[in-house]
Amino acid sequence: MSELFAPAALSVSELNACARQLLEQNLVGLWIAGEVSNLTRAASGHYYFSLKDARAQVRCVLFKGVAQQLSQPLQEGDDLEVSGKISIYEARGEFQITINAVRHKGLGQLYEAYERLKQQLTAEGLFSAERKRQLPTHPKVVGVVTSLAAAALRDVVTTLRRRHSGIRVIIYPTAVQGAGSEKQIASAIASANEHAQAEILIVCRGGGSIEDLWSYNEEVVVRAVANSAIPTVSGVGHETDFTLTDFAADIRAPTPTAAAELVSPDMAQLRHNVAQWQTRIHHLLQQRYYDASQRLDWLARQLKHPQQKWQLQQQQLTDLQRQLQLNMQRQLRQQQQNLLQQQRSLNNLRPQTTHAQQALTYRKQQLQQYGHNILLHAQQRLQQQASILEAVSPLQILARGYSVVINQRGQIISDSSKLKTGQYLNIRFATGERSVQVAPPQVQSDLFDN
Repeated sequence: MSELFAPAALSVSELNACARQLLEQNLVGLWIAGEVSNLTRAASGHYYFSLKDARAQVRCVLFKGVAQQLSQPLQEGDDLEVSGKISIYEARGEFQITINAVRHKGLGQLYEAYERLKQQLTAEGLFSAERKRQLPTHPKVVGVVTSLAAAALRDVVTTLRRRHSGIRVIIYPTAVQGAGSEKQIASAIASANEHAQAEILIVCRGGGSIEDLWSYNEEVVVRAVANSAIPTVSGVGHETDFTLTDFAADIRAPTPTAAAELVSPDMAQLRHNVAQWQTRIHHLLQQRYYDASQRLDWLARQLKHPQQKWQLQQQQLTDLQRQLQLNMQRQLRQQQQNLLQQQRSLNNLRPQTTHAQQALTYRKQQLQQYGHNILLHAQQRLQQQASILEAVSPLQILARGYSVVINQRGQIISDSSKLKTGQYLNIRFATGERSVQVAPPQVQSDLFDN
């Protein structure tokens, strides 16, 4: 009888639906921590895995849309904290979490804040390559933003002194970790820009945990570095540490010591470069000297005294005379040979010998007279050329009683009105020269005055 009034049995699907509704209504807004196990990534991009601890595990699904927002892909063994819809997959009756938020355990909210701020500032273009500036190659003043007690400060100062002792270092002290340190760091950077003494600004500290370095991930510090009018170098932590300040600075150095090496030229290398330039300049000047000396020698050989030119012309005239004589002799011999040929021809033909003999005699006389006239004309022309050359010779002019008046600068005086009383002059004669002084003009009495 009791079985007659018992409630109807539920189907499996109804049970699973009821359980799903109960879970989704009551387990809301929870974060669950565990280790990733049995991780599978489907071709669709969805992740399927179990989240487990030492005593239990729960099935999880991470759909592609949420997975693309992760800073790094999931890996087997990751310690995660997840949040999402806690429910039952009705088809198989499996208890599972459909994840809509993930954070790595240990980094927690700090890591998520880091990624959110990084994405925000990247979208603003704060980390873009176009904002990066070249560092001055030979800075005279370097500013350092760090703690006075930090070992990083000693490393930076020691490196700067070793590489270039002439660089002046200005320290802008600040706390590098702890509550409120981010405001002090930003204030120190602003102070450096306000004073505008440093040509390069090093923002640095030694290594540490993400919590120790967190001040350099704060927005106020990152924006202060990005907005600095002075080119900045970030040397925060060790080589494997990356902060948002590294992305905002003009150059990121792996360590504080490396930052000091980046901003300071190596004095030893500079001395080597100067020595190379000195050697090169010495060789260039030496070559210029050699070239100028050779050109001077060549010009000196080209410069000739007027007497040398006159002697050269005399020699040329003598050569022309000799050449003329040789040509005349050659023509005479040729004419004589022609005459002999004509005589032989006449003898062979035996013309009227009397008339031919007379004609031959006449031609011979003409030829002799012609040769004599040509020779006489050439001699007369030669004599004329010699007379002309002798007439224009400066020595000949001086020999006729003329003289040349020259001032102390070697300039020829041709106008007496340009002379000054007391001025010293040189008078060159045909033989020798004399130095004279200009006397004041004297008024000559008129011969017809009584």
